[in-house]
Amino acid sequence: MQFATPKFTSGKEVVEYAKKNGVLFYDFRFTDIKGMWHHVSYYVNSVNEDTFKGIPFDGSSIARWQPINASDMQLHPEISTAFLDPFTADKTLVMFCDVWDIYKNQYYDKCPRSIAKKALEFMNKSGIADTAYFGPENEFFVFDSLKVRDEINCQYYELDSNEGTWNTHSEIPGSNNTGKINFNSGHRPGTKGGYFPVAPIDSQVDLRAEFVKTLEAIGMETFVVHHEVAQAQGEIGVKFGTLIEAADNVQKLKYIVKMVAHKHGKTATFMPKPLFGDNGNGMHVHISLWKGGKNLFAGDKYQGLSDFAFNYVGGVLKYARACAAFTNASTNSYKRLIPGFEAPSILAYSAQNRSASCRIPFVNGEKAKRVEFRFPDSTANPYLAFASLLMAGLAGVSEKIDPGPAREEDLFELSLDEIREKGIRQMPHTLREAMEEMLAQREIFKQGDVFTENFLQTYQHYKFETEIWPWEGRPHPYEFLTTYSC
Repeated sequence: MQFATPKFTSGKEVVEYAKKNGVLFYDFRFTDIKGMWHHVSYYVNSVNEDTFKGIPFDGSSIARWQPINASDMQLHPEISTAFLDPFTADKTLVMFCDVWDIYKNQYYDKCPRSIAKKALEFMNKSGIADTAYFGPENEFFVFDSLKVRDEINCQYYELDSNEGTWNTHSEIPGSNNTGKINFNSGHRPGTKGGYFPVAPIDSQVDLRAEFVKTLEAIGMETFVVHHEVAQAQGEIGVKFGTLIEAADNVQKLKYIVKMVAHKHGKTATFMPKPLFGDNGNGMHVHISLWKGGKNLFAGDKYQGLSDFAFNYVGGVLKYARACAAFTNASTNSYKRLIPGFEAPSILAYSAQNRSASCRIPFVNGEKAKRVEFRFPDSTANPYLAFASLLMAGLAGVSEKIDPGPAREEDLFELSLDEIREKGIRQMPHTLREAMEEMLAQREIFKQGDVFTENFLQTYQHYKFETEIWPWEGRPHPYEFLTTYSC
């Protein structure tokens, strides 16, 4: 079944389509500060053309948004984003929404999608470029189960997967179609051994195929799907789009991967580092800026890039530690950004060198020229992450920041002393460090009122109160191995 819809241009078209195609519910979705998707549904008979002018909701019930004495807000659906939900029992038409501040009569300054739109508006007004293309690559794990306890006397988690090296001695219930109740295939990718093996080592071929078919059915174009380096890890390549399209696609991708896995009794996560000792999940982001139909990143410099492109790279590398508050937005993010697991923590650029935080892919033709930033991960709110990378890059262009020479050596092999001697900067080591960098460099993000001071303060308080302080105050199981017998 196909779940894509026409690109609607008016509320009248939407209402007519719903009536003709048996739609029973409209589902209006928006994104909060953390990046979580929220929704409210309306029965088809209650919706008319005027509904799309503004849908009321309680902003005080969304974390860190409105006080209860000024809680009325509106959702403004973007009707061109409509698609049919592949999972609901009744036909449901989904739309992305921006949040409207009825008190100031403008888009809400804490709405991530609206912040991303303001970043694009700032870019257009600057005259630097008129189009920003983004191509995120989201990695994920699919596990069989997750158990977690967070108690005053207990800090515990346990993940399980048939592919896990810890299951070499186990009999896995219902793990094949031979009729055996318990079965162990003996075929596993092993730690860091999961890149591109065929089945039966790759046990998730059919599951990933269902991810892809569902994505294609709602109108998302994919181009590659494969097992990733870690056990139980996968990746799906989705076609690039404009900044807002790409961020919307991240939300749809995460929803579909989680829902399909859930349907099969499994659990999917985009968490950066769920497994100790194996590779983590990144969200590599490919970027190019265009103006008047011309790729501004194409040129005659190193690897066929332009001075413009290198200034953009220079800006992102200069402000990457501040961007990390948005691109690597969890305490878990910094467990991924360590040497030895293909996670680039060193701020440098190079051609084809995957140890650099900025890679210049080998491509054919000017239209394909782009740069890839490899440090982000999927705990990022995609709207905030992409907006921050755009603002940093635009600052680099405006300031004509030189990123310096390319680093061709294997940066993972450099010692800390060598990194210091070469003057190479690194990504933050903790979310606290990233937040402090962001606040110190906040003026870059506040240009054009893209990220307001009100939003940045709210974001800071939210991250410290819900993630940083609770994480810093909890004993870790490993501490009991190293410290209990002191």
